Amino acid sequence: MSVLIDTVAWVRVENGRILCARPRGKDVFYIPGGKREGRETDLQTLLREVEEELAVAILPATVSHMGTYEAQAHGHPDGVVVRMSCYAGEYRGTLTVSSEIEEMAWFSYADRPLVPPVDQLLFDDLKASGALA
Repeated sequence: MSVLIDTVAWVRVENGRILCARPRGKDVFYIPGGKREGRETDLQTLLREVEEELAVAILPATVSHMGTYEAQAHGHPDGVVVRMSCYAGEYRGTLTVSSEIEEMAWFSYADRPLVPPVDQLLFDDLKASGALA
């Protein structure tokens, strides 16, 4: 039996680098976002998670789906799969780490080993499209 972890992620690429965040107590960086609560839509999850993690407001009218990826979940037993629905979107505010985030960083493709398998799939697509340096 496989277990699915359903997540939504905010893809923010600037100057050939993608924004990543490392939660407190974790050894890897993730694309900002997280798991939906209850019956939240992808958009509701995206807005809530990004505000919780990075203290900025995503502008709903600018949000667009960039792809959905699935891979073995980092740090979980075999058969636990994470599905990451990725969205781009503009924001207002100043990117600031919250109490649940240890640090944020702008990664190039060379930093791919520092993110979990599902994020690496996104890195590959962004590199192929020329968006990621």
